[in-house]
Amino acid sequence: MNVSVVLFTADLRLHDHPPLRAACEAQAVVPLFVRDEGVTATGFAAPNRLAFLADCLRDLDSGLRERGGRLIVRSGDVVDEVCKVVAETDADEVHMAGDVSAYAHLRERRLRRALEAEGRRLHVHETVTTAVTPGAVTPASSDHFAVFTPYFRQWAQTQLRDTLAAPRTVRVPDGVGSEELPTRSGLSGLSEGLATGGEAEGRRRLAAWLRDGVAAYEDRHDDMAGDATSRLSPHLHFGTLSPVELVNRARKVAGPGAEAFVRQVAWRDFHRQVLAARPAAATADYRTKHDRWRSERTAREDVEAWKEGRTGYPVIDAAMRQLRHEGWMHNRSRLLTASFLCKTLYVDWRVGARYFLELLVDGDIANNQLNWQWMAGTGTDTRPNRVLNPITQAKRYDPDGAYVRRWVPELAGVDGPSVHEPWKLQGLDRAALDGYPDPVVELSEGLARFKRARARD
Repeated sequence: MNVSVVLFTADLRLHDHPPLRAACEAQAVVPLFVRDEGVTATGFAAPNRLAFLADCLRDLDSGLRERGGRLIVRSGDVVDEVCKVVAETDADEVHMAGDVSAYAHLRERRLRRALEAEGRRLHVHETVTTAVTPGAVTPASSDHFAVFTPYFRQWAQTQLRDTLAAPRTVRVPDGVGSEELPTRSGLSGLSEGLATGGEAEGRRRLAAWLRDGVAAYEDRHDDMAGDATSRLSPHLHFGTLSPVELVNRARKVAGPGAEAFVRQVAWRDFHRQVLAARPAAATADYRTKHDRWRSERTAREDVEAWKEGRTGYPVIDAAMRQLRHEGWMHNRSRLLTASFLCKTLYVDWRVGARYFLELLVDGDIANNQLNWQWMAGTGTDTRPNRVLNPITQAKRYDPDGAYVRRWVPELAGVDGPSVHEPWKLQGLDRAALDGYPDPVVELSEGLARFKRARARD
């Protein structure tokens, strides 16, 4: 019997899945997920993402069983485990999605060599985790775009492939052994408000977003209190939703909101094509400014105050507390907290990027690291010395203070925009703040330090 293996990685879905559709052309297919010990060794297997992953795998197995199949789960070195399954089933070929990280490239090379040594074939499919293949859109003078706007012009003109339907049936060979599916139970350190994972949940959220939310996205995407973003980023990270399908369906809705949403998907592709071309940007400055950042050790008290949401700047503290509670944060909040750490506190961007990856359920090497570099001024931002003023930004994007009061209960009794500057309160109003701290640094002091460091004073 002709057998193929489909190796699921960051593409945990049945709909619009080119590797699965190709593998299903064989008489039988082994849907395989390997709990990769290499990922665990890197520290990337954070509790919030492990919990969301468990949801995704159980949902994927359920969908496969509805089609006559099941998910095979193994643990260990991904190359060893794939080769074991290939040997057990006498599979002819393996199908998987392409990815952009240095680890993903190494995994692909190792797997290809191992399979070819046994006379088997590896097929790597593009546009599974991106809408446009990294490297498909390039300027004349480089292997990648370093600035988003010209990239987006070409990206927007690229013809996307059609969205693929989920397979009707999946026939799995008899006798293929599998571990039990993981569950959330037993995991510690989870964010209390962590979202539910899985393709079914992702598709439900997408349908609701396209029906009720996307039309207002252009006007409301920076409304911090309004919670008016899609919250689909965890599903894109784990691949329970297809970026190609998202773009195709949003374009059918049309309008300014849909266009703005599609632009965000393009930003995700943009970061992936940067990382694919410059893998070192995951840990090293993309464009160095020769900063002498304060380290986590030398800035220990400031870093701890930032992590705990105790900086004395309410919008920063609200955002950091949302991160700890939900394992997710509003996009505007991500920009503000990153700017505050890197430019107001002058702490190394890698400290913040590492902490975000400890908690974010959508923690993604390309998006996380390159967004942090964008705010640190070492990445693709064309204005590397910009500093976001947390008070000005809070008054603009949380004008009534509702976002702050939601996440900083010490300030719940402070009315209106004065909640953004509690240190200005007097007498009994100040005394009623329930121990809320004074600012860890004056904004003017932080700005002066940053300007000196960048030789701009």
